[in-house]
Amino acid sequence: MQASEVPRAVAAAMSSASSLGLTADDAIVLHDSNKLTLRLLPCDVLARVAPVTDQVAQFEVELAQRLAESGCPVAALDPRVEPRVHERDGFTVTLWTYYEPVTPHEVPPADYARALERLHAGMRRLDVPTPHFTDRVEQARRLVADRDRTPALADADRELLGDTLRSLGRVIGERGGPEQLLHGEPHPGNVLATENGLLFIDLETCCRGPVEFDLAHAPEEVGKHYPGVRQDLLRECRILVLAMVTTWRWDRGDQFPNGRRLGTEWLGRIRAALDRTGLDARG
Repeated sequence: MQASEVPRAVAAAMSSASSLGLTADDAIVLHDSNKLTLRLLPCDVLARVAPVTDQVAQFEVELAQRLAESGCPVAALDPRVEPRVHERDGFTVTLWTYYEPVTPHEVPPADYARALERLHAGMRRLDVPTPHFTDRVEQARRLVADRDRTPALADADRELLGDTLRSLGRVIGERGGPEQLLHGEPHPGNVLATENGLLFIDLETCCRGPVEFDLAHAPEEVGKHYPGVRQDLLRECRILVLAMVTTWRWDRGDQFPNGRRLGTEWLGRIRAALDRTGLDARG
């Protein structure tokens, strides 16, 4: 979120909570990206705030409700208020349960895999309209092709990313096999280690595709504990996902900390991965 919008977004979250009978005298910024995530005190609620132009808040609320009701490991909405999207001063505000994190440590890969398997099992029972994973790949490819939005991307790197996104998106999409509703980005930043176990957050990126696409966002060891994984497909998905997140780091509006340095580092990883696997990104 643009720095100039943050004070208004914080005020919108606090006033929304107060209007619903929750005492919100202070706000702590937990995360700032396309959405602002706040911990409101002393009511101890987690608020997610986005511009009203962001149209996925209602989808995320409804999906979180259905998944939580079926026992899936997802963060729950705050039970003290009506589960809906609140609009105030040009922002959408959603209110969630705040989970006190347990002592920080690396999540055991087997636990991570079991939690993701449970989430996928619940998602398979839902029939909701979502984009296909290839639609998200195409968004990244269009960003690579847009020199105005990615002006610092060198021609050779632009070609590498464009070819990788196009060829692997096609190859993976044509592989066949089972597809289902996915989280879309179940990376460690979207996993909470709580007293209630591992919980997934940020459902706005849900899409349809093979479970290997989701596993490609998780640490490498996780894929070794998830049953029935097609390892060759997972390797291809890892390169594809790396190309996608690398592309976003070159967006001139990207606000990810150290994003440009990471983008440069990840370009090297893509080249190394293609060489190691023998894949031809121009195919």
